[in-house]
Amino acid sequence: MELSIITYDSGSAQINYLAVSAIDELAQCQNDSKIAWINIDGLEDTNSIKRIGELFGLHPLTIEDISHIDQQPKIEIFEKYRYLSIKTIQREKRFSHKQDNEVDEFLIGQISLIIMNNVLITFHEIAADAADSFGGIRKKILAGVGEIRNMGMGYLVYSIIDSVVDEYYLTLNHLEEDIEDFEERATKTSDYTFIEEIQDTKKYLIRIKRAIMPLQDNILAITHHGIFLQTDELKPFMQDLREHISHAITLIENYREWLSNIMDVNLSVLSHQTNKVMKVLAIISTIFIPLTFLAGVYGMNFDFMPELRYEFGYPLVLGGMAFIALAMVAIFKKHRWF
Repeated sequence: MELSIITYDSGSAQINYLAVSAIDELAQCQNDSKIAWINIDGLEDTNSIKRIGELFGLHPLTIEDISHIDQQPKIEIFEKYRYLSIKTIQREKRFSHKQDNEVDEFLIGQISLIIMNNVLITFHEIAADAADSFGGIRKKILAGVGEIRNMGMGYLVYSIIDSVVDEYYLTLNHLEEDIEDFEERATKTSDYTFIEEIQDTKKYLIRIKRAIMPLQDNILAITHHGIFLQTDELKPFMQDLREHISHAITLIENYREWLSNIMDVNLSVLSHQTNKVMKVLAIISTIFIPLTFLAGVYGMNFDFMPELRYEFGYPLVLGGMAFIALAMVAIFKKHRWF
């Protein structure tokens, strides 16, 4: 577990990193007039998480929600705080033995937010999420860039959610590049693993949609009911955020339809190639039907067949076979059957 705390007001800001043994010092943030953002990376130390819950009066169900990361994103209202969980999406490269190269893996994690009057606590499932998601927010706070120092707790919550939504778009942009590559390969590949790659991408899109959809409803509740918002000043920001999430969901549906069309094109190519092979085999079989008939007739070896003892019977039969085969090929060519 890694702990950091940023305290700030309109005039100043500072960041401190605490050891796990110094968790009790976090309680002082509740008595400070400045806004305090406590960030916790890693959820394996359950005893420390419980201790934080005791210091800030968190409900046992909230502690359970923080630790159980497989549940759907939610929003809950308590007397002293508000709880909000959102899903993060991280893109990671991994080696695939099946495809013998590196492929994209999309990891879905969870961030839990405890929102109080002047204290925000964020719990990250994975430590890497903090550096990737919130580094820009930290820099703005410490450098005094933008309005984040002057807009209060609500704007800080909005900024965190907005950074997560921005990651959604980065992930979708990577997927769009992959889908464009699929489209280029669709008419050129007959490898059946191509269909598996498309199916894997569609599964990722479904997982991403399941992670994003609840956040859309939660943002709607935040906007309409004024949760976390002390003034109307933040409502346009939350409305814009909800529109971004809605657009991301629309992109996912468009990408799924796009992949289905690519799959149809590839299946048509495979079917066309199979038909070409079957056509060649059918022509060969058709040519050999009369030849097989002649070979069968003169292969019966009856004693009283008149042609068996004819001096030029063998070359005549072979010549007749060759003539029939060439004639059939010429007929097929004339009708453009191959």
